[in-house]
Amino acid sequence: MWIKACLNGGRPSPAPITPDELADAAEKAAAAGAAAVHVHPRDADGRESLHGDDIGAAVTAIRAACPGLPVGVSTGIWMTGGDPRRRAELVAGWRVRPDFASVNVHEPGFADLVRLLDGSGVGVEAGVWSPADVDALEGLPLLRILVEIIDVPADAAVAAADAILRRVPEALLHGENDACWPLIAHAGALGLPTRIGLEDTLTLPDGTPAADNAALVRRARTVWTDARRKHENTYG
Repeated sequence: MWIKACLNGGRPSPAPITPDELADAAEKAAAAGAAAVHVHPRDADGRESLHGDDIGAAVTAIRAACPGLPVGVSTGIWMTGGDPRRRAELVAGWRVRPDFASVNVHEPGFADLVRLLDGSGVGVEAGVWSPADVDALEGLPLLRILVEIIDVPADAAVAAADAILRRVPEALLHGENDACWPLIAHAGALGLPTRIGLEDTLTLPDGTPAADNAALVRRARTVWTDARRKHENTYG
C-alpha cells in the first residue's frame, strides 16, 4: 500500500496553510502511514502561490520536520491566472525544489512544463482527468500518472476511473468529495496507490468531519486494506 497525503489544496481552514502548519500536518500524516505529501503553498496573503519564496518556505519546513519524506507541490495554472508562460517563469525560478510536482494534462503548456520540471530534477505527476488526456503523455518523462476523478458523483466514480485505467492501468487513483472514498476502496481492490487528505475530502466515509489529515490517512489505510483483502479472497 502506498498513500500520498494531500494536505490542503485550495481549501482554507481547517486545512493547514502556513509552512509551520504544513510541516506539522506532514509529520502527523507520515506517522499515520503517508508515504509522501502533496501541498499547495501560500503567499503572505494566504493565496495559492508558485513563487519561489513560497514554494521554498513550505518545502523547507516540511523537510525539516520530516527528513526523507518526499514532498510534492501543485502547479495549477489558476495560480497564474491561466498564463502558462508566467507559470513556467515562476517554476524556473525555484531555488528550493520539491521532490515532485503535479501538472494537469488538460492545462495549456502541459508538455513544456513537464520537460522544464524534469530538466531541473523535479519528478512529474501527470494529472489525467479523462481518457482523452492519455494521448498527451506519450514520450514525456513522468514519475507517475494520477488518475483523478473530479466533479463526479459517488455512484459514477468507479466507472469513470475504469474508463481511464483501461488505457493507463498503472497509476495512482483518487477522487474528490463524493468520489473520494469509493475510489480509495477501488484502488485497494486493484492494488493501486492512492491519496487522501483535506484537499480531497473533509469527511470520513460515514460523513463525520475528519479531525485532520492524519485521521484521513489512518481511515484510508483501513478502507484500502479491507478492499484489497476482499478482492483477494474473491478472486484469489
